[in-house]
Amino acid sequence: MLPLFADGRPRRLISSALLTVAAACVLTLAGCASTADSEGYYTVQRGDTLYSIGRDFDQSPGDLRAWNRLSNPNDLEVGQRIRVRPPVGVAARTAPTRSAKPAAAARPAAKPASKEKEEAPLAADEKLDWIWPTPGKSAPSADSYKKGIDIAGSSGQSVLASAAGKVTYAGRGIRGYGNMVILKHTPTLLSVYAHNKTILVKEGQTVTRGQQIAEMGDTDSDKVKLYFEIRRNGKPVNPMGLLPPR
Repeated sequence: MLPLFADGRPRRLISSALLTVAAACVLTLAGCASTADSEGYYTVQRGDTLYSIGRDFDQSPGDLRAWNRLSNPNDLEVGQRIRVRPPVGVAARTAPTRSAKPAAAARPAAKPASKEKEEAPLAADEKLDWIWPTPGKSAPSADSYKKGIDIAGSSGQSVLASAAGKVTYAGRGIRGYGNMVILKHTPTLLSVYAHNKTILVKEGQTVTRGQQIAEMGDTDSDKVKLYFEIRRNGKPVNPMGLLPPR
């Protein structure tokens, strides 16, 4: 699952000096627990969100917000130090809640509400006339941490903007996605196009629906394909429910 700011900027790779250490960690896209300092603090990097940091350090966003007294969790700044380990005296109160079986059994009751919120009908300003970004057989991504779809095709095949928007990212800075383009369509909707052979747009560029933005390829992939994802408020949604039937 790709960690993004609300405006669509992804978390970039850690510096080359840290890659050797990071490779030993269990990663999804970036970051691991060993990047916390001895006092239990982590320095915010470009592209971090409270959700992605919580995932990397196995903490809930709610706990991170409480430990750091964040009035607005979306106001993280690059270089900011935030606590990712429980303060002294707090661990004893929170640990039993996470590990005790009765609490774990009680959690599913809260999940339907969260899922219902995530899959709520789109607002009027979120309804877009989506098109398929490229022809080809599609299937859920083979990578367990990705929540979009893979579309098979041939090298150099045109990749189109699925809806009009602005390029918020164009590059190869996220491990596992290769040459990637991210478009922002509305304040809440983004689309992701990964594994491209060639990127044909630049960050900050405005594109129209159906405009070619890349050529299909196999960067960071074992075969030629396009990985396509739609995100709403930073969370992936099922693109098959928005794309037209074919």
